[in-house]
Formats: sequence, C-alpha cells, structure tokens
Amino acid sequence: MKFKKASPLKGEVHIPGDKSISHRSVMFGSIAKGTTQISHFLQGADCLSTISCFQKMGVAIENNGDSVIVRGNGLRGLKRPDTVLDCGNSGTTTRLISGILSAQNFDVTVTGDESIQKRPMKRIIEPLSLMGAQIESLRQNGCAPLHITGRPLQAIHYHSRIPSAQVKSAILLAGLYADGETRVTEDYVSRNHSELMLRSFGADVRCEGTTAIIRPAGELYGKQITVPGDISSAAPFLAAGLLVPGSELLIRQVGINPTRDGILHVCQAMGAGITLMNEQDASGEPTADILVKSSSLHGTVIEGAIIPTLIDELPMIAVMACFAEGTTIIKDAAELKVKESNRLEVMVKNLSAMGADVTETEDGMIIRGGKPLHGAVIDSLLDHRIAMTFAVAGLCAEGETEILGAECVNISYPGFYEDLMKLMR
Repeated sequence: MKFKKASPLKGEVHIPGDKSISHRSVMFGSIAKGTTQISHFLQGADCLSTISCFQKMGVAIENNGDSVIVRGNGLRGLKRPDTVLDCGNSGTTTRLISGILSAQNFDVTVTGDESIQKRPMKRIIEPLSLMGAQIESLRQNGCAPLHITGRPLQAIHYHSRIPSAQVKSAILLAGLYADGETRVTEDYVSRNHSELMLRSFGADVRCEGTTAIIRPAGELYGKQITVPGDISSAAPFLAAGLLVPGSELLIRQVGINPTRDGILHVCQAMGAGITLMNEQDASGEPTADILVKSSSLHGTVIEGAIIPTLIDELPMIAVMACFAEGTTIIKDAAELKVKESNRLEVMVKNLSAMGADVTETEDGMIIRGGKPLHGAVIDSLLDHRIAMTFAVAGLCAEGETEILGAECVNISYPGFYEDLMKLMR
C-alpha cells in the first residue's frame, strides 16, 4: 500500500468488533452449557483461529459473518482434537486456550505461525505449572509449540510480574477447574474483559484492588453478546482525525472500558479535540461515539499504571507525538518488545527513516516533536498495528510512504484501508 499527504478527512466510521472480546465470547461460549449468540463479531484472522481451534475440539460453531452462534459443550465437554491446534498469529488464542486445556482429560499440542513460535509462553507455563498443569515447550525454549496434558488443578495465588490480561485470563480460566479459590494479583490492573464476561456467563469472579479472584464453576451458561467496537482499531482514526488539518470524524460505538481507554486520556493530555457522545452499555462493556477534530497537540509523559490500558495503541501515540510541540516520553513499555514484532525497535527505526527525532530507551521512547516527516518505505514485519500506524503517518508526511506486508491488517481489521479511503473522498 502507498500513501500520500491527505486532504481533510470527513465522515463516519464504524469500527469492527473488539478483538479481545470476540476471542473470549467464542472461548467462553464453547465451554458453556447452551447457546451463545454473538453479534458484531470481529472476522479477523486471529478470531477465526479461535473458532477453528474450538471446532476441532467438537464445538458446533456457526459463523454467519457479523454474527456467530456457539453451541457450547459445557465446562467438561471438549473433545481431544485429531490434529494440532493451530492458533495462527494469535497470542490471545495461544495463551488463553492453554488455561482451558490444562484441566481437560486429554493431551494436545498447541502451535501457531512463525511469529507465535517466537513469543514468550513461559509467562503462562510457570503459573499453570504451579497449579499442577503439565505443559512442555517442545523446543525447550519457552515458546510454542506447547504440548499440554490435562490434569486436576489446584488453586494458587499468583503475583504476575507483567500486567497482562492474557496471563491473568489463562490463570482464571484454569481456576474454573481448580480445587479452590484462585487469585491473580498485578501491579497495575490489566484489561478486565475476562472478569466481566465470565461473570456474565455465571462464574464466581470478583476483584479486590489489583487482584482478580475466581472460584471453581459447576457450569457456565450461554448468553447473548454484543461486541463493542475495538478501541485499538479506532486508534488510527483518532490519530488521523487529530493530525490531518481540517479533519472531523465520528467514530461509532467504540468500547471505552476503563482498562482499555488510556489512549483517550493521553489524547486529552496532549490537547486533542475529542468528545464522547451517545454513551451506552453493551453486554456489560461501556461504549461511546467519539467525535474527533483536528487539533494542535503538545508533548506529554506516558508511564506507570496507564501503560496496560493503551499498550497496543502506543505505536499510534508515537506518531501523534511526532507532530506535537515539545517532547513526549514513553516509559514502562518494555512489553512492546514481545508483541507481533519488537514494536519499540520497529517504531524507532521506521519513524527515524521518515525524519522523526526519536530515541529508543530500555523501556520506551523519547520523541521530540515538531520535525516534518517525509515518505519512506516501511517494512511492517507483518505486524498489523505497525501497518496501520504508518498508514496514518503516511497521510501526514511529505512525499510517498510505501508499506510492505500491508495485508497483515487482516489479522484485526480486514476492511481498514477501504474505511480509511472512504474518509478522503
């Protein structure tokens, strides 16, 4: 894909369903009793990997496009798959499904694509093993492929050194099958979609401060779920609306869960013109329409407890910082190194190639804004967030920006480029 400096962006955009919530709706529906009906489901490659894995374990799942119907097998009704479970590029699928598989009465191998086979799985292997799970990294490197042999599990209280919803969720899902109360304590609260949705399915889940607590379940029960728009997919439009002069965009029905809305707080701290409208509640998840108007931004410091609430949006925030007056400092973001790519390294390399004044630090970046960017050839490294981020950068830079591997946006937002182009007409 190639991008040039854009004229004002105008119009409305309807964001696809939230990736994290789409994953969980299929997983929890699969181990629930009865039927789960999911509307506004994200038809991205990652979520389709989750559907495929549970279909291989005997769950009847009907995918009708925007809606998905899951006829659950019950908490202990999954069947041993005939083949390896392939999670594709999905870290969410790989880590969360491991928590469920740890307690089943069969063994299975879980793997994924080349990227997944490099991403750290020791962070789930360790706590699940403490619960009695038998998980082996087949290459002995702490990564997938993982061979999991289901066993009876015992409850633990685990202090997670990394505020990660995937780690927390894997432990909580194993806790559904454990022999007592399972607790996960984090330094900062990570995304709480699992806690909210498990509770709605009938699980005994509660939170005390930064600790999530779950008791073993007799059964979960299917329900109707409306998936809100994904704020991570809204981020490119937030940034483009703010950065392209004269723009005004309305982004419809975006999830604004407080454990995910960090980018909105950063935008406000940078002086952005954004307004929340039509606030509602969709299946326990708050949503709003977001009105975005082009704005003059200024630098800020992003660190600490807000980081888990915007970890996937930090690349887009880094682009915003390039066009802001003054310096923006991002700290406590070492987790970006172990995403689909090393996003710290990739952002610094590519922004520098476009003329930005950016320095990588041990756990973040220092961006000195106000320096004009120019077009460049950007290697996305098949990371969907990187491809979307530099599409926006290309709309604001002089000359032409070419993104290699641009099709990787299909992982989370198959219609991204089409939606972006509609706003330029």
